[in-house]
Amino acid sequence: MSNPWLPWEECWKTDLGAWFPGERVVFRGQDLFEELPDLPWMGLLLYGITGKIPTKAQIRLFDGIWALAASFPDPRLWNNRIGALAGTARSTTTLGVGAGVAVSEAVIYGYQPLMGAMESLLAIKARLQNKECLSDILQDKLSPRPQGSPRPASGKSRCVARLPGYGRPIAARDERIAPLMKLARELGLDQGPMLKLAFEIEATLADMGKSMQMNVVGLMAGFSADQGLSPRQHYQYGVLCFSAGILHCAVDAAKHPPGAFFPLRCSRISYTGPAERRWQVQNE
Repeated sequence: MSNPWLPWEECWKTDLGAWFPGERVVFRGQDLFEELPDLPWMGLLLYGITGKIPTKAQIRLFDGIWALAASFPDPRLWNNRIGALAGTARSTTTLGVGAGVAVSEAVIYGYQPLMGAMESLLAIKARLQNKECLSDILQDKLSPRPQGSPRPASGKSRCVARLPGYGRPIAARDERIAPLMKLARELGLDQGPMLKLAFEIEATLADMGKSMQMNVVGLMAGFSADQGLSPRQHYQYGVLCFSAGILHCAVDAAKHPPGAFFPLRCSRISYTGPAERRWQVQNE
């Protein structure tokens, strides 16, 4: 029986690119220094993910999404808090940002709803093309899951919302939508069919008496779908979207006294359990 890994021994076949020390860097078949010197970082990110060089308008839109929707300098946000804790503990900024990005792989607020929202939007479009009524589709998606439904494969008790991209527990209206739509209008990217469908879903939910306004995840799904990204590519684009906010919170906390980030006195903790115990060295 042949070994399936032998062809890969000391060999990596890829069309992504390669570094030739002292000579050049090839990125998807093009010379990075000669053919792509004017492509900004966001352009390189999208090009690496999709294999297509984005337009200037697309680069500006996707860069604006990160700036206006994800990188907030508030250490109370769950992933930013990791960066702040690293700063207050005098750990390294790299460790703080890395850990903050890792916990952003979250079910409720993080990367999983990004992909879920786009998958949901595309699924709704497919059902509409089969002549189903939008209100019926939404009612079906919002129907309670049957008892005994399997839990997520991760073993977590929570799973992505039945209609990701709509509803928000903190505030009814998402303040990020207006500035992002303003940017999209300036770029001429505000009339895509999937974006229109995202807003149509919001209007239909209101007609159904559901207090579920679109949040920025739903808006991002519409933008990415109209620009040709797949759900997986949309997720990959978002992997570093929180990194600036996490970094800024780590830097800020490091400027404060060590341990000053939200300290909590033991007397403020309501505890019921075994009484305080002290370790004692047993005489031999």
